Amino acid sequence: MDTSAAPAPAIDSVEELRRHLQWAIELEHATIPPYLCALYSLDPGRNAEAAQVVGSVLAEEMLHLALAANLLNAVGGEPKLDAPELLPAYPHPLPHGDASVQVNLVPFGAEALELFLRIEQPESADAPPQADGYRTIGQFYAAVQAGLKELCEELGEETVFSGDPRRQIGEMHLRSGGGSVIPVHDLDSALAALAEIVEQGEGAARTEVWDGDRDVFHPERDEVAHFYRFQELKNGRRYAEGDTPRSGPTGKEIKVDLDGVLPMRRNPSAADYPEDSPIRRAQVEFDNTYCLLLYLLEDAFTGNPGGLGATVGVMFQLKAQAQALMKMPSGDGKTTAGPTFEYVPPEQRS
Repeated sequence: MDTSAAPAPAIDSVEELRRHLQWAIELEHATIPPYLCALYSLDPGRNAEAAQVVGSVLAEEMLHLALAANLLNAVGGEPKLDAPELLPAYPHPLPHGDASVQVNLVPFGAEALELFLRIEQPESADAPPQADGYRTIGQFYAAVQAGLKELCEELGEETVFSGDPRRQIGEMHLRSGGGSVIPVHDLDSALAALAEIVEQGEGAARTEVWDGDRDVFHPERDEVAHFYRFQELKNGRRYAEGDTPRSGPTGKEIKVDLDGVLPMRRNPSAADYPEDSPIRRAQVEFDNTYCLLLYLLEDAFTGNPGGLGATVGVMFQLKAQAQALMKMPSGDGKTTAGPTFEYVPPEQRS
């Protein structure tokens, strides 16, 4: 993408800011289905470290989703998750970003890692903020940050941060992820929430591999940002103290057993199977459960923060359903079925 072209339109009104923060929710959510597919395709007994890495990133993307919702609620917006635009057909481009980044549902492996590295790619130090058509997620959030600052200077913080504070999520219990949910009520807390999202994805100050947290599974070491966690899996080696983005990882070896990965069919679709087939019934059941998760998240983010706890049981249900699908032969003699992540309208849910 040519970043020397005319700059993207500025975020110059509260309404435009709300629109972009809804885009942030859609962007953070777009990472969850592919990360889930990669995670659930891994045999945790044969690929414990890879499962820990992907699981930790997934948990932190859920955290980012909550942070984006807090930001949108803080400026008087209405987070939407239970909507068809959250689940477009696969493959599809990363929302509002570089159209060359096509999101596919694939099992863990080289293709999945390349996609994840493209999604989490750090921005260069001289990359301009971009409010739409961004090349990296960092550029998008830099545009949101700039818009927030300018609007607060122009209108005053009280006008910008007009949302109901009771809608703020104060905590999420993520056993496999780092970071924390930051309630947003003014410019300082909004900038802190944005920094949490970007640093976990790209690394602190765009020049370090570390994200500022401690590793959940290895408390003796600092945690690396998402991009560099995927680099560790690609290179088969951990980052060690003193390593930099330029040096690459030089630490302890990470073993990945590709024979311990379920061969899920690429971009599964319920339309590939007859309506009365066991696979299609299982896929429809999964889609109903996933849409229930979106409904519960939207409910939690729009006035019922205490309802977030109900999502934990649904996530366990999704895991069992996805893993069962990934053990069902697809019929081509090579692959297994998999979850489809297709939107089910509320009136059609079972």
